Amino acid sequence: MKKNLARVYSGELDGIDARLIEVEADINIGLHAFNIVGLADKSLNEARERVNSALKNSGVKPPNRENRKITINLAPADMKKNGSHYDLAIALGYLLATKQIKDFGTRDKIFLGELALDGRLRPVNGALNIAERAARAGFRYVFLPRRNASEAAVIKNIAVVPIETLDEAIGMLGGTMPLRREPYPERPKGILSDVPDFSEICGQENAKRALTIAAAGRHNVLFVGPPGVGKSFLARAAAGIMPALTIEEAIDVTKIWSAAGLCSNGLIRERPFRAPHQTISPVALIGGGQEPRPGEISLAHRGILFLDELPEFPRSTLEALRQPLESGVVRVARARGCSTFPARFVFVAAMNPCPCGYYGDPVKECKCSAYEVIKYQRRISGPLLDRIDLQIKVGRVDMGTLDEGEDRRTATIEIGRRVAGALTRQRERFLKEGGISFSKTNSEMGPREARHAVHLGKDARTFLAAVEKNDLSPRGYYRLLKVARTIADLEGEDSVSAEHLAEAFSYRLKEMW
Repeated sequence: MKKNLARVYSGELDGIDARLIEVEADINIGLHAFNIVGLADKSLNEARERVNSALKNSGVKPPNRENRKITINLAPADMKKNGSHYDLAIALGYLLATKQIKDFGTRDKIFLGELALDGRLRPVNGALNIAERAARAGFRYVFLPRRNASEAAVIKNIAVVPIETLDEAIGMLGGTMPLRREPYPERPKGILSDVPDFSEICGQENAKRALTIAAAGRHNVLFVGPPGVGKSFLARAAAGIMPALTIEEAIDVTKIWSAAGLCSNGLIRERPFRAPHQTISPVALIGGGQEPRPGEISLAHRGILFLDELPEFPRSTLEALRQPLESGVVRVARARGCSTFPARFVFVAAMNPCPCGYYGDPVKECKCSAYEVIKYQRRISGPLLDRIDLQIKVGRVDMGTLDEGEDRRTATIEIGRRVAGALTRQRERFLKEGGISFSKTNSEMGPREARHAVHLGKDARTFLAAVEKNDLSPRGYYRLLKVARTIADLEGEDSVSAEHLAEAFSYRLKEMW
């Protein structure tokens, strides 16, 4: 380290990934000036005032009392820097350059945190993402606000040091205060107790069966039926039969939420359930913006995205779903580069059969004209429907079923065990056949993998030969095979039979209504 020059490290979010940033502080002879260079945005340039006040209120000499030229450089200089999380690194770099604290060895430490005027540390976005990148780069410590500590502590091979004030950070680095480390968090637990139990759903056995298949293979579902039959309630209950997040999945989900500024309670422990309103814009749903951020489909990663009243969403918004439903990722291209966001979710949608909701209802007469019904149907394009594996008609429930005792209904915990067993069979099969990662499910199989995983008997091949006459697209054909493979997994079968294929085919509506 040269005289009057210091270098500390921080990080910058790039989508949900992170890049390490060098924060250089130089003190030079000249009239007082405090400049931040390196493509800093407005919130970062305002760090000068926050750092001045925080240092003053922490009992050390602030930059505005130095009759010298202070330059803060954020490298690499050709990358735009955003946000207020550089405050702590800038303050410590200044203190090192002015020799107000002794050299504490900066090459293995990274600093994150926004400073309040009294020196307190406020939480920042992307703490987990930056901690993970720092661990890969060989850093040993990450100093950050206490409220970010629990989410970052899940990263192994790096010590997370929670701090509450700038004065505390100075004391820890100077050796006058003990260095505290955030403990490794417990294994993520199950879903919240406010998710409806399947035993609360009266009737609708076909819909519950479809949700079981969807959860077991991560397939997409569409419910079509009149108002009030329980379509939304079924969608919310689906979260309860999905297994708890593994620690790897929890990290993936938390990285997305942290980048979006929504991670306020540490590691995400429940599978996400996102239900945006029909007025949502394509950018809010898919992701993007001037500085690309995750959208609702990425916030639903490893969970459920529920779109109620599907035809009420703008056509452009729905069509933007087509590519993410197929690939499981979103690529947002901007002039400065391309950001990639994961979007591997179970898509659950619900809709009425017509504007009034009662087309085809045996009890209440539909008041829509034929033109209105056709126009309503065409709001959902064929290519989007082709990406939905399970298309279910949900009808009225018999009034006698509503009085049925709960002991006669299948509970969430029982269905959840079957779903977990099917997913275990999938993981074991994929690992055996090619060492595929933990997150692979039947819905994620490509055509070649589907041909390997779906072992068809003679009766199943005969059934497929008959089905091929029903104008199935190649995509629809392979999705049929994958749903049948999931049904076989639920039954504990190694081979896919004609019965499995027949059930899978029954979930593809010949006509939407």
